[in-house]
Amino acid sequence: MAKYKYNGRDRRGQRSGTMTAANKREAVSRLRDSGIKVMDITEVPETVLTKDITIGNPVKLQHFVIYLRQFSTLLKAGVSVVDSTNILSEQTESKYLKKALQDIEADLREGNPLSDAAARHKKIFSPLFINMVKAGEIGGNLDDTLERLADHFEKQHNTRQKITSAMAYPSVVAVIAVAVVIFLLVSVVPTFVDMFSDFGGELPAITKFVLSASEFMQKAWYLIILFTVLIAVAVAALRKNQQTKYYLDYFVLRIPIFGSMLQKAVLARLTRTLSSLFTSSVPILQAMSIVEKVVENEVVARVVRQSRFSLEQGRSITEPMKKHWAFPPLITQMISIGEETGSLDAMLGKVADFYEKEVENSTDRLKSLIEPLMIVVLAGLVGTIVIAIMVPMFEIFNHVGN
Repeated sequence: MAKYKYNGRDRRGQRSGTMTAANKREAVSRLRDSGIKVMDITEVPETVLTKDITIGNPVKLQHFVIYLRQFSTLLKAGVSVVDSTNILSEQTESKYLKKALQDIEADLREGNPLSDAAARHKKIFSPLFINMVKAGEIGGNLDDTLERLADHFEKQHNTRQKITSAMAYPSVVAVIAVAVVIFLLVSVVPTFVDMFSDFGGELPAITKFVLSASEFMQKAWYLIILFTVLIAVAVAALRKNQQTKYYLDYFVLRIPIFGSMLQKAVLARLTRTLSSLFTSSVPILQAMSIVEKVVENEVVARVVRQSRFSLEQGRSITEPMKKHWAFPPLITQMISIGEETGSLDAMLGKVADFYEKEVENSTDRLKSLIEPLMIVVLAGLVGTIVIAIMVPMFEIFNHVGN
């Protein structure tokens, strides 16, 4: 697909923008079908400087939620899908979403359904969105589906924000601690080296360690940076492999304190997504397949995959879950009740509400616990360096006094 920049005119006046198409002819045809008379169109050569490089979804979740809310409101007000998409492409603050909506508008004017048009932009529109929209199109309740999607992503955003908030404080304190230690080792400790050398006595073990660390930091600081970068690259590469990602995710879920909170967040995401899909009448096997891709944890995804196989063989969805430590009895019991009563979507919604509340409570407890702990750690690091300097200085003063 190539990128084209165009200038044209429609019933509202001058129009300009960019779009992607297989070739120039297709670009002109799609613009013409969308009601734009093309005056000038040129292909934008893709270079390292002009290419948009994104990691993950380039559209912020809050922008996407606003888009869904507005889309649902416009449809409920009787505005067509095509016109709604045109209006929203002009209003959105996200340049990536704007470009996608412009392309989707052109596809819609050609007669393609919204779900198929959105499927061409997989970085922005998840399988959850595409399949729920498809179900809404079939059922004729696309406005209600979009509203449910907005609720789903809004709750997902709130849960993610709570976890980010809980992790932010220890991360900031850790960065400050490292910066203070590096400053002391590089700028303060070296000023005492000559004094200790003139003293000539046997230095305490803690002082020798701090002096060695200071010398290493001054001479081989680039090795520390290189080592940090290599670790980051290695972790990113390992997460691309399904097998190694499983072990990394397993390790994350087993981390004391943090692991339990992250496990609850994953389970909240799992149950909320399943509830949304079932409410939109997406077939259960298809819903399980979608959840497997969006749950973002390979440990839980494998159990979901096994549950899907269990369903295909005519057994209960909860059989593999009951055997796995990551799924508490609450989930399996509620799902079993939902299966028996035919209210699986409602039961999963209640479980999602419970775990979202648990994440909120866990983050509040974690903040109150981690704050004094990080202060103690920071004081310990700085105190160790100070003690390493002060102990031999007291010995020097005593020696001079005698």
